[in-house]
Amino acid sequence: MSEIKKFGDGAKFYNMTMVVNKDGKVLVLDRIKTDWPGLTFPGGRVERGESFAASAIREVFEETGLSVSSVIPCGTVHWADKETGHRYIEFLYKATDFTGEISEGTSEGRVFWMNPEELRASDRLSPNFDLYLPVFFGEATELFFEWDGKSWDGVPQYF
Repeated sequence: MSEIKKFGDGAKFYNMTMVVNKDGKVLVLDRIKTDWPGLTFPGGRVERGESFAASAIREVFEETGLSVSSVIPCGTVHWADKETGHRYIEFLYKATDFTGEISEGTSEGRVFWMNPEELRASDRLSPNFDLYLPVFFGEATELFFEWDGKSWDGVPQYF
């Protein structure tokens, strides 16, 4: 029983969603918060009693003003802290069916449409966000990364 409690205390679940418009552009958040600044996709923590997909739909709305009707799973990002055993599991989604207008920005930052090639080439990406892009763009279904809780010098593993 203690093993189950230990795992439950050491796992955190997140989501991130790539919203794509009919022109093939992706909705980018220029995040201003200090814990993960730079260009990224909308996302956040899965709240208690919330499904992974519902959390992704909620986060897109909160951070962009768009209402997505459904999300399609792209894959998973899994960070593992080698020293503490804590796990950070992020479910990645894609959405192409949405309504509304993008907001002028929130406390998270400004949102705008961007060409995927421009995004990949940008030097303003959030830390390690470049590692997520192969999963979003269908080149892998999972990214696993072990880290020591301080530096990010591990080797990303794609599956």
